[in-house]
Amino acid sequence: MADHPRLRLAVALDGAGWHPAAWQEPNARPQDLLTPGYWAGLVQEAETGLLDFVTIEDSLSIQTDAPFGVADDERTDRVRGRLDAVLIASRIAPLTRHIGIVPTAIVTHTEPFHLSKAIATLDYVSRGRAGVRVQVAPRPRDAALFGRREFPEISYADLGSPAGEELIREAFAEAADYVEVLRRLWDSWEDDAEIRDVATGRFIDRDKIHYIDFEGLHFDVKGPSITPRPPQGQPVVAALAHRDRPFELVGASADVGFVTPHNAADIAEIAAQIRTAQDAAGRSGETVHVFGDIVVLLDETEQSARDRLARLNEEAGAAYESDALVFAGTVEGLADLLATWHAAGLSGFRLRPAVLPDDLLQITRELVPELQRRGLFHDAYDAETLRGALGLPRPVSRYATTEGTPA
Repeated sequence: MADHPRLRLAVALDGAGWHPAAWQEPNARPQDLLTPGYWAGLVQEAETGLLDFVTIEDSLSIQTDAPFGVADDERTDRVRGRLDAVLIASRIAPLTRHIGIVPTAIVTHTEPFHLSKAIATLDYVSRGRAGVRVQVAPRPRDAALFGRREFPEISYADLGSPAGEELIREAFAEAADYVEVLRRLWDSWEDDAEIRDVATGRFIDRDKIHYIDFEGLHFDVKGPSITPRPPQGQPVVAALAHRDRPFELVGASADVGFVTPHNAADIAEIAAQIRTAQDAAGRSGETVHVFGDIVVLLDETEQSARDRLARLNEEAGAAYESDALVFAGTVEGLADLLATWHAAGLSGFRLRPAVLPDDLLQITRELVPELQRRGLFHDAYDAETLRGALGLPRPVSRYATTEGTPA
């Protein structure tokens, strides 16, 4: 855990908001969901609120209310269709100055070489504010989009079965290899590999560009990257975790883990599993932030917030369910909860606005000032990079040489 006294705050942006009926709200802009201006406006609002970073959701197949089904649910009263998160991030990064931008990338069916240069490029475009949230997708309908591999059909209820456990184990083992390849590719150019010396005619120092020669169960990647080392050295890697295997990925491979406790008692147990994995991976001296995910629906009174949630549920035709805690109440009540969970061991929080822009505005214009009054949140940006904002050092390339010898 970082020793910085303040909590850190992020928002997770997804379509019109996390509640399935959000797109029907008066202030929603369903006609703009596929426009760059929509996403730019949301991220700029988050930056106005001094939030540390935003994440942008993504998927390979069309959104569905049945995430482990073989096909989509064919509903027509839900937001369906989305833009590519990495491309959104690259479009909006030049329009912001301070906030970190962390798109989601599905690592089960994509190549780490492609993602490494995309996120490195985002780090250049944003001048050091890039990250990536790695996500697995071991589902038949996602695999069918590529036709290169198959996965068994396993329901959410059966994830705890031997077959489900094996599916999760293999998916997250592959994700761990994927992140390792990403990190090695980002390191494959030393910081001073580019000379750009017109007088001598040398643009690069070839001795400072390295093959990574990764050989694992899931990838064989020679490298090097074609993109020079990113401004942060290593862009921030994040992952969402709900159980043992994902906790291991966070502890062994990530800089930030998003977890879903439902009470303060859950936090110690979750943090202990992540720290155990961190120690086992030889990372005990490194900072791995643990953020709590919470779906938020905020209003002037607790009753009005609950009434709004009930109305949204009625419009959706069902009570909203989430992997994360659903908080419907006031900003003061949410601030109390964040303070309690922060004291219990969380570095910060990734809030999921139920309705956009309504609940994002409640976060930036009401919750942030409340946290500032309590001395729990910063009053200004104090770092130029996302790693800096998270208190993470800029790592030296693992391939950096001293007098011609690998470090």
